[in-house]
Amino acid sequence: MHFSAAFTLALATLSIAAPTNRRSLEPRAAVLGTATYDDLSISGGVAGDAESEALAKLPIDVNDLANVDPADIAFLGDVNDIANDAETDAFNVAIEAATDDAEKTALENGKIKNKVLKLTATKLELMAKAAQGEDTADKLAAEQKKLDSNIALDAAAAGQESTALNFDAIAGSGAAAASTGDAAANGDAAATDEATADEEAATPAKGNKASNACAATADDE
Repeated sequence: MHFSAAFTLALATLSIAAPTNRRSLEPRAAVLGTATYDDLSISGGVAGDAESEALAKLPIDVNDLANVDPADIAFLGDVNDIANDAETDAFNVAIEAATDDAEKTALENGKIKNKVLKLTATKLELMAKAAQGEDTADKLAAEQKKLDSNIALDAAAAGQESTALNFDAIAGSGAAAASTGDAAANGDAAATDEATADEEAATPAKGNKASNACAATADDE
């Protein structure tokens, strides 16, 4: 069989133009799966290392954000949702009910660590979306400011006891919502709850005022 010179040249051109990066042809794989709030929680132990603890719970490759799987981006959004629900429906309730200063301080520290987890998830989510073409610059800047404030609060309380609370919720399920309470009502109140709950970080518990004085206006969500 004989080929014309033009046909041969066209084949050569297509061969040169074809992508050679095997990695670009590989499908993205989700790495986060599903996890309960209790498995994700970093609120226990002691204060002071919440930033690294949160990152360890959310092992996204920050050097390859353009290839973060959409399922993992959704998981990060779920983490924000369930951590916010835990804050409003568990931590705030327990702090309000606490009568002992030491108990209240430990709960406040746990709440701050929960905020660091929540805001770290949001930051990673927005960074991944930005790497994949979405304009998240303004929101990312706002969330980074809140995260920095809560990391400062956590650092100021370094070494103090921090209390974790159990909370029944799952990230990665496709519909993150606490099993307690009405899901629709929780969804309607989420924005308001998050705003008022996070402002409370600016008013640390009585026993924790000295250690948190350096960040008295933290996390004005």
